[in-house]
Amino acid sequence: MVMTALKRIVIVGGGAGGLELAVKLGEKLGRKGKAHITLIDAARTHIWKPLLHQVAAGTLDSHADELEYIALARWHHFDFRLGRMTGLDRDTKQVVLAPTIDEEDGSELVPEQTIAYDALVMALGSQTNDFGTPGVAEHAIMLDTPAAAERFNKRFINSCLRAQARRKQAGEGRFTVTIIGGGATGVELSAELHMATRIMSSFGFANIHPERDLKIVIVDAAPRLLSALPERLSDAVALELRKMAVEIHANERVVDVSAAGVQMASGKFIPSDLVVWAAGIKAADFLKEIAGLESNRLNQLVVGRTLQASRDPSIFALGDCAACPLGDTGATVPPRAQSAHQQAMLLAKSIPLYLAGKPLPEFKYQDYGSLVSLGEYSTVGSLMGGIARGSLFIEGQFAKMMYWSLYKKHQVAVNGWFKTWLATWGEYIDRVSKPRIKLH
Repeated sequence: MVMTALKRIVIVGGGAGGLELAVKLGEKLGRKGKAHITLIDAARTHIWKPLLHQVAAGTLDSHADELEYIALARWHHFDFRLGRMTGLDRDTKQVVLAPTIDEEDGSELVPEQTIAYDALVMALGSQTNDFGTPGVAEHAIMLDTPAAAERFNKRFINSCLRAQARRKQAGEGRFTVTIIGGGATGVELSAELHMATRIMSSFGFANIHPERDLKIVIVDAAPRLLSALPERLSDAVALELRKMAVEIHANERVVDVSAAGVQMASGKFIPSDLVVWAAGIKAADFLKEIAGLESNRLNQLVVGRTLQASRDPSIFALGDCAACPLGDTGATVPPRAQSAHQQAMLLAKSIPLYLAGKPLPEFKYQDYGSLVSLGEYSTVGSLMGGIARGSLFIEGQFAKMMYWSLYKKHQVAVNGWFKTWLATWGEYIDRVSKPRIKLH
């Protein structure tokens, strides 16, 4: 009897879509010894990206919601490799990973690696796009990684502690946080910061009041906040933010960020103590035409309706790093968490078919609507598809429940129902027994 080698499926990127796909394929193929699945990520732990604004504000402890890739790999029958992808050899079908360096002493933990594949899935997500704006890299924080969110939180808390330690002089201005970008990240961060300051004030921080001492500003080049979402949702969010005294500057293009503040093309200048850049996304720069693959101006890999790269059928891409056709409109699937989830679910079916030499189904994006959380103040959204003819505007407690359920759906996809139930019970215990904001 001739033994045939197991097919090798390699997934690069452990974000929501990549991790969910690794879990599905591990359970479907890895558990039964039908294929060898490897997940690659530059970090050791996973956190759901839509939670980063809460990590930045300190209303969520990132370490409490992190998932260890090594443990997940063991539970779900796939391998995990720590490393950052730097290259691709399509002729030999190998992914190249840079050496991993110990942050403590600078020593090499893991040398440069090459990992072979029969089917490769690029699920590298996206990073913030500063559009070449001067001063952004030096003076703004981009909330596209847990490390960046932690860094912002440390600066924010330190600024609040300094304000608490000194007495404000007569006529002295407020501490200003300017958020550039009026999409979901910028909007949700503004509400979380307001809530975090209110909680700190209740802890006895006499010089930290959300309206009197903190000024939150949102700047966006579009005519309104959340320009990609329905106008009614945008108007409802703007109304809620103005109730919190959040200052909104729409139709304003930022041309420079300095240590002193933010300069706009109109001539307006906003003196700023902290600046967050949350305007626009792009895929990682190294993906631009990597190994001769086709990419667009945002470095996204161009894929067909089966999510296969236009120039190599053995390579798939999903989520924010993929430019996938959206029907016959000429547009591409929007870079949203629900897109990555839907594409991961399709590839969990498609990749076994590809390895078996069978035809693949085409991806059809279903827009289930949008939800925007304003912390404990409000949640608004629109539900679409089968729930209503057109769209159904929702807000209040029902919208909050729907927003909460999105994260739980991701947890179920990764951990299953029982472990998710246990984790949810633990979250409740932590919430009633510990402070609701991280001050360290």
